[in-house]
Amino acid sequence: MPTPDPSAAARLRRLLAGDELVVAPGAYDCLTARMVEQAGFPAVYMTGAGTAAALGYPDYGLVTMTEMVDNAGRMAAAISVPLVADADTGYGNELNVVRTVREYAVRGVAALHIEDQDFPKRCGHLDRKEVIGADAFVRKVRAAADARRDGEPLLIARTDARAELGFDEAIERVNRALDAGADLAFVEAPETLEEVAAVPRLVRGPCLLNLVAGGRTPDVGLERAGELGYRLAIVPVLLVAAFLHAGDAALGALLATGEHPAQVPVTPVAEIFRRAGAEPWDDLRDRYGAD
Repeated sequence: MPTPDPSAAARLRRLLAGDELVVAPGAYDCLTARMVEQAGFPAVYMTGAGTAAALGYPDYGLVTMTEMVDNAGRMAAAISVPLVADADTGYGNELNVVRTVREYAVRGVAALHIEDQDFPKRCGHLDRKEVIGADAFVRKVRAAADARRDGEPLLIARTDARAELGFDEAIERVNRALDAGADLAFVEAPETLEEVAAVPRLVRGPCLLNLVAGGRTPDVGLERAGELGYRLAIVPVLLVAAFLHAGDAALGALLATGEHPAQVPVTPVAEIFRRAGAEPWDDLRDRYGAD
């Protein structure tokens, strides 16, 4: 059965060094992480917004580091592809950032991103965001980079400065973050197609693009993102949105008819368990003759 892979970061580095854009759809628990892997994607993204929602909270900075890292550890153990994880602001100052990186690392996370929002942070596609000073952000990135062992996990520097301080400041911040030891740059929420296209040209290192349908950033599509020079694309809330839509429809139909909804295929229980990882457990049952 899958276990946290200490070489996950190295495998992600190899993917990023290839010719294809690395696409990591968002997941928020072990089942959705397995769904992403089973669909054929080369990596999984642990969405902070989805993790918060699964715990019963909006993405308003209410979820703690221990809650996030525990979820990341479970998800990394459930899959065999690299996990890229949201680590919010690092949950405090440089000391907290060091602990955050170490906690994510021991759980087999391949990459994490740390942002420059002030506390309390909020979803990058909402209004009323505030960011810390550029020098403070760079210090946190340097602390995160120094906290790693053998460069693992990969460090993604995210800036939310576009909304408050403008596009040029966002570019300057991620370039300084790369100089401080970050491996990838994440300019959150560029607001025009021109800005989306400009990021890989102006940033002195590999870039991540966050594709949020209905968010601030125009949806350029994955093919175009690769053509523009992005190396990693995350699609954080696709499964969250899909499950909300499908779940509302199914529950509404059940309430209205009192029967299994016609639009929901009947899935055998054994197939549900297989998708949740039953096969290696069945093999163990057979090996030891367990009941």
